[in-house]
Amino acid sequence: MCGIIGILSHQPVTGRLIDGLRRLEYRGYDSSGIATIHDGRIDRRRAPGKLDNLVAVLATDPLPGTSGIAHTRWATHGAPTTDNAHPHATEQVALVHNGIIENFKPLRAEVLAAGRTLTSDTDSEVVAHLLTMALDAGATPDQAVADTLKRLHGAFSFAILFRNHPDAMYGARRGSPLVLGYGSAEMFLGSDALGLAPFTNRIAYLEEGDWVRLGRDGAQVFDAEDRPVTRPVITSSASAAVIEKGNYRHFMEKEIHEQPIVVAQTLGAYVDPLAETIKLPALPFDLADVKRIQIVACGTSLYAGQVATYWLESLARVPVQIENASEFRYRDPVYEPGGLALFISQSGETADTLAALRHAKAGGQHIAAVVNVASSSMAREADLVLPTHAGPEIGVASTKAFTCQLAVLAAFAIALGKAKGRIDAAEEARLVHLLTEVPAAMNNALKTEDTIHALALPLSKARDILYMGRGPDYPMALEGALKLKEISYIHAEGYAAGELKHGPIALIDENVPVIVIAPSGPRFEKTVSNMQEVMARGGLVYLLSDADGLAEHGSSATATIPMPMVDPFISPLVTAVPIQLLAYHVALAKGTDVDQPRNLAKSVTVE
Repeated sequence: MCGIIGILSHQPVTGRLIDGLRRLEYRGYDSSGIATIHDGRIDRRRAPGKLDNLVAVLATDPLPGTSGIAHTRWATHGAPTTDNAHPHATEQVALVHNGIIENFKPLRAEVLAAGRTLTSDTDSEVVAHLLTMALDAGATPDQAVADTLKRLHGAFSFAILFRNHPDAMYGARRGSPLVLGYGSAEMFLGSDALGLAPFTNRIAYLEEGDWVRLGRDGAQVFDAEDRPVTRPVITSSASAAVIEKGNYRHFMEKEIHEQPIVVAQTLGAYVDPLAETIKLPALPFDLADVKRIQIVACGTSLYAGQVATYWLESLARVPVQIENASEFRYRDPVYEPGGLALFISQSGETADTLAALRHAKAGGQHIAAVVNVASSSMAREADLVLPTHAGPEIGVASTKAFTCQLAVLAAFAIALGKAKGRIDAAEEARLVHLLTEVPAAMNNALKTEDTIHALALPLSKARDILYMGRGPDYPMALEGALKLKEISYIHAEGYAAGELKHGPIALIDENVPVIVIAPSGPRFEKTVSNMQEVMARGGLVYLLSDADGLAEHGSSATATIPMPMVDPFISPLVTAVPIQLLAYHVALAKGTDVDQPRNLAKSVTVE
């Protein structure tokens, strides 16, 4: 989602604003821009497309100034054009905005009725004019910000410059994160700590409804009621080093190959390998009392949650319900007193998931959050935080964050089963031992890359590709299809293998490849019977299985994708690797932008 950087300094800021935007590229964007104050006026440079386009503009038309704001935009209102790119400005105000102003239409009508001219299709420009109208009516910048924020409905964060107040900068957040950075005689604003890491590691997180006035030597934060408040300044662990691809062609490829290491790091936080037990963070409630679990997530995180439902119900015998975060609130869910609501999000800022978390919290649920950013909004608002340790994930399509989520959820399922008395110490030890085998198994799975690369070119020519699996392999089929469509732009769908005959089999012909996820085990024969139904109708079957499965049925498939032999309990973690590699190599064959696929954002901070 959109990235924001603001710097208030005594030194020129344009170069550093570009550096900050570089670190926010992973969030996804389709245009970028910078505004500064110099020579008593606001000046801007903007460009559609990649950040290099803005750099080229600046090379021919430099932008001086010691205070500035910068932005990478992911389009919501209005196409990705120069006019719609941020910052938006009037003669008196410039701002950058992340989020959506839900009531912008009546506000836009009000601005136009006042005789003002709008040059973009965005909701953001309307806010710049509202602030200017407040100034024209005699308001101070403090008053203009406070009063205008109260008129806005939706989720947003802002960084704002006022032409006649070059020694100040303003920020605000509601539903969308914003970080305040403290430097030496300079101050910063950013969408996240990673963007500010080259400049400072002393940061404060604005809380919901906060707005802030920055000077070069400090800042004053105000809450939603405009009362001065203090937010704790912490030392960020975000690295100032630029995250590099190393010897890899893309961040996604690098992050796929990092999985054995980061999954081992994550498991190290939850597993005692000597005692072969699970160690969870301190719990504010008794796991033995949990009678029902509601899992809420979006996208890839939702599929991690779907895998977890199999683990939780089989190991702990606790009923589990899972739902898309974007739909959760709209069915007016019924909460059981003392129930556990489990939220999964890589960023911890996903707007729909965060809104669902607050809904469940208001409904009296215990709140647990599986997040990769321990300082995120979800982590701060949850009762129990279950952090993954994937490190920054730059590729928009999630890979290592997904498998680290699976690792945490598997550990949590074991702990819940033990707390509920459904598994004994011996079974806990067996399952923990299996988890310790995952990193090595993932490493072996990476060795299949050459085989997968050879299959990519013919698959890249397909218009439609189907995935199917049973049990926990069904959400893995959904994840495989999502990865492929995200980065290759090939239409792909995942199905429960047994559901194919209830409609989707009508899609099968000699031009439709079907990826069958079927490691050997208790569901293998039934999945293979569904595979045979596809083959009988001319479908092209690509069988993903282990040595036993391929020995039994691999010869009848169009092609095979080998995976290591592992216990069914840990199979989803290992299956993820060839699924990701397949999507990656098909996208390479298609020539798409793997790390920053069109129309997508890394962290979706609007509903």
